[in-house]
Amino acid sequence: MTLPRTDALTYDRRIEMLRATKLAQTKAKIDADGYMDGDDYGTVLPPEDWQWTPTPNHPNGSWYGYDGWARNFRGLMERYPLYVDPVDAIVGRTRFFLSWLRPVRWHPDFPYPHLEAEQKRYGIASGIGADSHFGPDYRIGLALGWGGLLGKVRRFGARHGPEKQAFYQAEEDVLLGVQSWVRRHVEAVREALAAEPRPELREGLREVLAVNEHLVEGAPRTFHEACQWIAFFNSASRAYNRDGAGDQLDAILQPYYEADVAAGRLDDEKAVFLLACLLLNDPHYYQVAGPDAQGRDQTCEVSFLILEAAHRLRSSANLTIRVHDGLDRELLLKGVRHLFEDRQGWPRFSGDEALTRGFMRNGYPAELARQRIAVGCHWMAIPGREYTMNDTVKINVAKVFEVALWEMLDGGGGRSVERLWGLFEGHLRRAVLCTAKGIDWHLDHQVHNQPELMLNLLCHGPVEKGLDVVEGGVEFYNLCVDGAGLATVADSFAALQRRIEREGRIGWDELARHLRGNYAGADGERVRLMLKTIDRYGSGSGLGDEWAVRVSRRFTELVKAGPTPGGRNLIPGWFTWSSTIKLGKEVGATPNGRRAGEPISHGANPDPGFRRDGAATAMSKAIAAIQPGYGNTAPIQLELDPHLGRDEEGVEKIAALIRTHFDDGGTLFNINILDADTLRAAHADPGKHPDLVVRVTGFTAYFAALSPEFRQLVVDRIIEESP
Repeated sequence: MTLPRTDALTYDRRIEMLRATKLAQTKAKIDADGYMDGDDYGTVLPPEDWQWTPTPNHPNGSWYGYDGWARNFRGLMERYPLYVDPVDAIVGRTRFFLSWLRPVRWHPDFPYPHLEAEQKRYGIASGIGADSHFGPDYRIGLALGWGGLLGKVRRFGARHGPEKQAFYQAEEDVLLGVQSWVRRHVEAVREALAAEPRPELREGLREVLAVNEHLVEGAPRTFHEACQWIAFFNSASRAYNRDGAGDQLDAILQPYYEADVAAGRLDDEKAVFLLACLLLNDPHYYQVAGPDAQGRDQTCEVSFLILEAAHRLRSSANLTIRVHDGLDRELLLKGVRHLFEDRQGWPRFSGDEALTRGFMRNGYPAELARQRIAVGCHWMAIPGREYTMNDTVKINVAKVFEVALWEMLDGGGGRSVERLWGLFEGHLRRAVLCTAKGIDWHLDHQVHNQPELMLNLLCHGPVEKGLDVVEGGVEFYNLCVDGAGLATVADSFAALQRRIEREGRIGWDELARHLRGNYAGADGERVRLMLKTIDRYGSGSGLGDEWAVRVSRRFTELVKAGPTPGGRNLIPGWFTWSSTIKLGKEVGATPNGRRAGEPISHGANPDPGFRRDGAATAMSKAIAAIQPGYGNTAPIQLELDPHLGRDEEGVEKIAALIRTHFDDGGTLFNINILDADTLRAAHADPGKHPDLVVRVTGFTAYFAALSPEFRQLVVDRIIEESP
């Protein structure tokens, strides 16, 4: 249906205006804060004259525990800057993260010197003190609203004894702070309405005012109110500790859409506009489609409207289509068409079969595994029921390899690839154990460091039990352990086996000399290229692929050998996020031809140049073959030329490539559609391409906002040949 329109500013025109504002805000952030090698976050700079000073509860100037976090967050939200744009249907924006303001981010009463030496030795990102990185259940908040959540906290607080009152008082303070922020937005909208001269925007502001007046206390009743409530929660949770996890957005909003359409309050054009405003407000990670708990496809009208909203918006977005046998085929094709038409790096595609089957290997039923959805850059979580530490725990497997290699080269005993493998296994086992102990340390003490006061509210259990999510508040604890540097290690093993043991073209002493010298001089460069030009991981067959499977399988076996010493389940994956550069700086020259300090390989991907033609099908098969297989992902990151999707036949071919990858066991498919010349020009002068959006890794970002080092990583990944 179509409602009558009288405003001169169409919804599409308003979206264009919002997009222009977004580009200006992004430039202002770059000018003020410099490059941002991470998610866009949807942040807007605070006013220049705005000031707020947190109150520490520790001599070191930081704040910890329930009281410290609740008091500071409430104080912040009671003064947090407001955001009202008359063109926008959604108010409120994130300005910065409270968690980043602390001078000391881990509570000094809980040091871990017993772990630090091995963490450094093996390049372990321990996750100790890491924030959020699990998924909320929006339905809890949408059913209750802020007033209902406050009532729930008070009811359960009255049922528990004094030992739980610090928890309940903290949650109450958090909610009162958020309500204050919402209430102040009501007044700001009134002021904007009084000052707005354009009749067509006054109509919209009156609706925005009514929406926000209700949401101070009430639960959302309409599609607009539901979108605004989600935006408020997202912004407040971001402000607390950078939380960016979304939910199954289409299924959540569909009932509001159906009710509003039936009541004559909503048509598809308005729904697309509201969704565009929500996606612009903050590029949270949302899943679209996929099976419900019983395996039925969740594709609905809102699924298509979300993709259409992102298409018209043409901004940074993080949408994932869950691909399964029952998926509406047109939704998949629409997603692929938008990849090529918009060239914004969205949507991504996740593979239901491998993810569901893999998570079941941890002992869970299929019904629960299907509810574990894509809500982060590479991560899956059961919304509101599972704590995961996704993307915060990483083992630099390239560093582990380096330790093993130099132990063999500098120590006694024989030198061989198999001896190196044995040493590598031993060090990797120690690295996994150290990582597991670090996870236990985090879970045992994080509540005293940084409780999850915002996300607790949208989880099943914490408010009912009076327990923070990190100390037993939810049902399931499946902790992510990612490996990093797979191609670096696999290609190094392959090069040693090929050039030293099979061909005898270089000896172990000569190798050691060139590694120490970082391949210096003409002879060093000759050796480097000789080591680099072997049948590498991703070539489709040969030593590189064989070693990648062997390394990944052993990494998986060691992670899954048992729970942590504290009894927590671990789930392996391969992912580096934006740490490729940082982790590479920890590692010297490696036998795959990589120089000291250069980035390690990106996630589960082969290194650039793994094949002369960079064949997408070979990459797809190689990455499918190394999947750990327990419900976490090892994503493929693929760069394609725009000409591949210039017609419907090309769209069908890429859709088939995605499905084939998932049929082969793949879990997550990230695609960039990049014109090589445009990308190189933008790298040389980012300011001339301010609207270029790329999928860097698990997240999308404005290319101009990335540091030169990070832009170079994207440029290096370009695949110019067709698959």
